[in-house]
Amino acid sequence: MTWLITGGAGYIGAHVVRAMTAAGERTVVYDDLSSGIAERLPEDVPLVTGSTLDGEKVARVLAEHEVTGVVHLAAKKQVGESVARPLHYYHENVEGLRVLLEAVTEAQVASFVFSSSAAVYGMPDVDLVTEETPCVPMSPYGETKLAGEWLVRATGRATGLATASLRYFNVAGAARPELADVGVYNLVPMVFERLTEHAPPLIFGDDYATPDGTCVRDYIHVVDLAEAHVVAARALQAEPGRELTLNIGRGEGVSVREMIDRINAVTGHALPATVAPRRPGDPARVVASADRITTELDWKPRHDVQDMITSAWEGWLRLHPEATRG
Repeated sequence: MTWLITGGAGYIGAHVVRAMTAAGERTVVYDDLSSGIAERLPEDVPLVTGSTLDGEKVARVLAEHEVTGVVHLAAKKQVGESVARPLHYYHENVEGLRVLLEAVTEAQVASFVFSSSAAVYGMPDVDLVTEETPCVPMSPYGETKLAGEWLVRATGRATGLATASLRYFNVAGAARPELADVGVYNLVPMVFERLTEHAPPLIFGDDYATPDGTCVRDYIHVVDLAEAHVVAARALQAEPGRELTLNIGRGEGVSVREMIDRINAVTGHALPATVAPRRPGDPARVVASADRITTELDWKPRHDVQDMITSAWEGWLRLHPEATRG
């Protein structure tokens, strides 16, 4: 069996590729390298440079590599950018997925794992977000992920394609420093960036209805996330026509202030946070219920928040030699 990993040279994608190959699965990567880095990939994994919008090229890759399953991670993923450029996000994320699924079904590929997001839930007013929690996305990015789930599910039901939509919560950490996230879009690297500049970390609002007034989130180590893809892919392979929608989180909430305190402890810094005004659209609490994936696939995360911060910091130091330990 050969798995095509779209977006496989990205931060998450490279971890998925390595988890799949470590589990003995054959993989080929398809990536436009707009944000991916070819050097992240093992030397023996083929890399084809291209866009999912290029249906003819996708079809050739599926045929030439005898692909029998797809893990689709390629997407635009910045919430703020999606608000400014909604047409671009719908074109890349939804039309790109439609073109890919058309090639997949014509090639009679059997299994399809879709990279979704907790952004599909929007601002859920619940302690734990289950897969049945209503989806009310708050950004064009979240909308494209929800529309993608609909498209994947409908295609599976119409054609017999086995499908899984994996809703990621907040991803952090790295398997090795050279695989660390190079973007500064999430809390952990945003705090690292401030510490590198010798500036206090920022908290956007401390008057939420949470124990310490700051937002609460669920964090998942990228290595655990990658291993969840392996488990989901093999479940689809073992049961043709199967349909899964699963949260990928730890079921444990950590507040922004708690995360900053933990980051200070790991990095040796002691800069107190500065409170800034709330950002529009930030929900007070988004924490996964991870029960379904445990029941369905017998999977549980193995890494804790300390592992995420420590491995992410080692990656940050590699990328930013000007950064210092406190």
